[in-house]
Amino acid sequence: MAKEHKASRRAFLAALAATAAFPAAMPDFAQADDYPLRPVQLIIAYGAGSVGDVSMRVMTEQLSGKLGKPFIVDNRPGAAGIVAAKGAMAAQPDGYTLMLNGNSYAISTAMFKSLPYDAVKDFEPVSLVASFDMLVLTKEGSSMKTFQDVLSYAKTNPGKLNVGTLSSGTTQYLAVELLKVAAGVNVQAVPFRTSPDMATALLRGDLDIALEFYAPMQSLIEGKKVAVIATTGKQRVYFMPDVPTVIEAGVKDYDVSSWNGIVAPKGTPRPVIEKLSKAIIEVLKSPEAQTTGRRLGMVMAGSTPAEAAEKLTSDIKKWSDLQRTANLPKIE
Repeated sequence: MAKEHKASRRAFLAALAATAAFPAAMPDFAQADDYPLRPVQLIIAYGAGSVGDVSMRVMTEQLSGKLGKPFIVDNRPGAAGIVAAKGAMAAQPDGYTLMLNGNSYAISTAMFKSLPYDAVKDFEPVSLVASFDMLVLTKEGSSMKTFQDVLSYAKTNPGKLNVGTLSSGTTQYLAVELLKVAAGVNVQAVPFRTSPDMATALLRGDLDIALEFYAPMQSLIEGKKVAVIATTGKQRVYFMPDVPTVIEAGVKDYDVSSWNGIVAPKGTPRPVIEKLSKAIIEVLKSPEAQTTGRRLGMVMAGSTPAEAAEKLTSDIKKWSDLQRTANLPKIE
């Protein structure tokens, strides 16, 4: 009898444990099937009206229509994305708080002495959403008609080529530092606080070339006040098919492309991540998203979580390698 009692007790406890474990497993499936049941917040580290803000509002509008609940952009600008990252890290990992990450987070990881977040360990990658290459610009009428002209001048006049960028720690600034290493040239980076300040200096003739993305320079390009002589990605920009890349000019492996992606707080259920990724891939194919991307100089396209993770880690390595090779000072 004692043996039977012990066996029954063990069976009861095993059944109880299984019953207790079952509800704990339920939320993942319930969230995947029913998600979202309420509005979803997307925190971005950019101000209203910025390129990141405009592109994400188009995406969130499309996601709201597809998934049936509002996706709301929450602007939290701040250096190194710290304000946005801290807000996302403090949220419940349930899929109702997302964050826009991207190349800026890879750069911050490489360039800052310390950060209150870990771009890899504290977040779950969901999808890439946009990529955009930089342009090499000259004042219209410049004697530098091609990037080969730029390289030739830089090599025969060490330290004299002035290149307009934004402040240190930006993609624009690091693009110049990468050019020095990749092309073996001595050029002078001239950082500016804002894109309009840099554009004014270029038009005034204070700069030989400038490195900037399409959106801030669009009106000057269309008004034929500046010329685009090269782009900085691996392939030619789809809306400027006649403009060669820096790689085509002979600078091997020179690839400077910025990008944005969506992440969620660490621990967000995998089925929710997968559902979001698939939805983002679909909505970014919409005419509205593609038209906005073209207007902003972006390629709007989603990806798998694995592809988003690989993009972040590869860019962290690229900028960390440059920081060490060029002996760039870490930012306090």
